[in-house]
Amino acid sequence: MKSELSNSAKRVQDFLASNGFYFEVKELPGSTRTAQEAADSIGCTVSQIAKSIVFKDKKTDCPVLVIASGSNRVDVKKIQKTTGLKLGKADGKFVKDRVGYAIGGVPPAGHNESLETLLDEDLKKYEIIWAAAGTPFAVFQLKPSDLELLTKGKWINLSEEI
Repeated sequence: MKSELSNSAKRVQDFLASNGFYFEVKELPGSTRTAQEAADSIGCTVSQIAKSIVFKDKKTDCPVLVIASGSNRVDVKKIQKTTGLKLGKADGKFVKDRVGYAIGGVPPAGHNESLETLLDEDLKKYEIIWAAAGTPFAVFQLKPSDLELLTKGKWINLSEEI
């Protein structure tokens, strides 16, 4: 018997289905709040986690979604140089109010408003990736090409050089 999804995870599942994406949202017993926790709960590598980080565009005060490989640190200066966006920190209230989900469970799509979305080119290295689905315990599996279709995001090199 399939257990019911929580409200936020169900909202993501409904958004996906109503937009022609047939990914299955799963709620896991272990936390997926961080990329490492998600990888541990799912049984994949940290790099296969498509972590969603919301920033605030300092020029427009609009949310900007960056979806990065779980093993990468986002380089906001590199993003600014590439896109012209001047990104600043978005606090939990801003994310919840504008995006519709709490930090730690922000999905790649299905937000309160349309978000400019930047995608980490490193995610293309993997056949399968995993994204948050509305709660710190919910995820869904997809391909990097699906992520581009789902978000209408732009692929860029956005990670810090090590």
